Amino acid sequence: MASKAACRSLGRRPCKMQSFRIWDINQKTFYLRNNQLFAGHLQMPNTKLEVKLDMVPVNAHNVFLGIHNGKLCLSCVKSGDDIRLQLEAVNITDLSKNKEQNKRFTFIRLDNGSTMSFQSAACPGWFLCTVEEADQPVRLTNNLQDSHTVTQFYFREDQ
Repeated sequence: MASKAACRSLGRRPCKMQSFRIWDINQKTFYLRNNQLFAGHLQMPNTKLEVKLDMVPVNAHNVFLGIHNGKLCLSCVKSGDDIRLQLEAVNITDLSKNKEQNKRFTFIRLDNGSTMSFQSAACPGWFLCTVEEADQPVRLTNNLQDSHTVTQFYFREDQ
């Protein structure tokens, strides 16, 4: 399951990054296309396109999320009334140095038994999600009642 490691004091020592396979409850895995994160049903020979989700714990419940060995980080960006998920070219292990500036990169990890969900710390009430249809961008939603969005994810540590 998820990392049990936690940072003692932010910025005092490097946080341990762990890599996980992630898939939603509809068995869609994450992959990168045109610098955007998508979720779909990858089959041979496309399974090599699957990206692992890198996670660095901030504290007991908050994490930074990234891909490509933590070189691209997921962030929640608010522009007016528009809230969106984006990938930023930032080293995930450098994020803990400025807590307030890096709030947009912080996700609250919510354990739901065998699955997890991730709420944006910068935009409370907004959750990482996929949609029912395959090969659509991974995004954020604040409508947990929408039956077309999926906010529950399975994790397995990448060995």
